Amino acid sequence: MNLPDIKTLVPHSGAMSLLDTLLAADAETLDAQVRIRPDSMFCSGGAVGAWVGVEYMAQAVAAHAGFTARQRGEPVRVGFLLGSRRYACSVPAFAVGSVLHIHVQRALQGDNGLGAFDCRITDGQDGTELASATITVFQPDNVEEFLQRSSE
Repeated sequence: MNLPDIKTLVPHSGAMSLLDTLLAADAETLDAQVRIRPDSMFCSGGAVGAWVGVEYMAQAVAAHAGFTARQRGEPVRVGFLLGSRRYACSVPAFAVGSVLHIHVQRALQGDNGLGAFDCRITDGQDGTELASATITVFQPDNVEEFLQRSSE
């Protein structure tokens, strides 16, 4: 399977597009990679704080939504991170030079746009699990209409 550039699957741009590569994807899962560099967003003192792992996971979930939309012939749409449950990380930060693999698996998906994904970050060199969480998301059918109703 010829995989698309991950940057075309996530509705982020520029420095806020944090993931580097799409490794694998199907209807239920997605694997992505990020290499921590000195110029990586949120890098300070030679590392990216472990709290950024939640955003890596959220962007992998967004990439999964973009991938499945494209498989259906639909455009990539904006979604919202609602929260994370049980985020646990075994390291305080991700050091420059680290290669991280982000794995997401759909746990549930409602017809109303709500979804939950079981997520893990592993060391791209030896496969050691570094972080895990359940990420909850919402993707409305019409984001402009949703935002308009939310502001009233």
